Formats: sequence, C-alpha cells, structure tokens
Amino acid sequence: MDELEEIRQRKLQELQEKYQEQAIQEAQEQQKIAQQINSLEQMVKPMLDKKAIERYGNLKTAYPEKAVQAMLVCAQLLQSGKTEKITDEEFRQILI
Repeated sequence: MDELEEIRQRKLQELQEKYQEQAIQEAQEQQKIAQQINSLEQMVKPMLDKKAIERYGNLKTAYPEKAVQAMLVCAQLLQSGKTEKITDEEFRQILI
C-alpha cells in the first residue's frame, strides 16, 4: 500500500505543477495583452476630443472588448491619415 500511496502522491504533485505552470502562463499572457492595450490607449487617446475620451471610458467599463475594438479602429484611422483628431460624433459612428 505504501508504494501505491507514493504513486498517488507523485501523480498529484505532477498535476499540481502542471496547473501552476498553466496559471503562470495565463497570467503572463494577460499581462502582455494589458500592456498592448495600454500602448494603444497612449497612442490614440491624445487624438480623441474630451467627449470621445469620456465615451471611451464608459464603454471600457461596460464592454471592455468592444472598447479595445473601437481603439483599434481609431488607431487605423489615425495611422492611415484619414483624420488627425477624432470627435465624439466620429467615435459614435465607429461604435455603430
């Protein structure tokens, strides 16, 4: 029975290590995504007018994924040179 118990303990230890590694990887991935979102915000936010920034903040609180998508569209517009400043009306159109 001792041998069986040792095998169980080793298997349990292996599973715990595996799940711990996965948790660490997921945390690192989430941190990387958060950094990318932060970089995107730093690039786009200065190009939004005050009301658009406020709308973005509200959107980010309620629908974080949609807010990131909107920021990506804004970044594309700004990088393509189609606009230099995004007004609240333009931001609303992006959301539609």
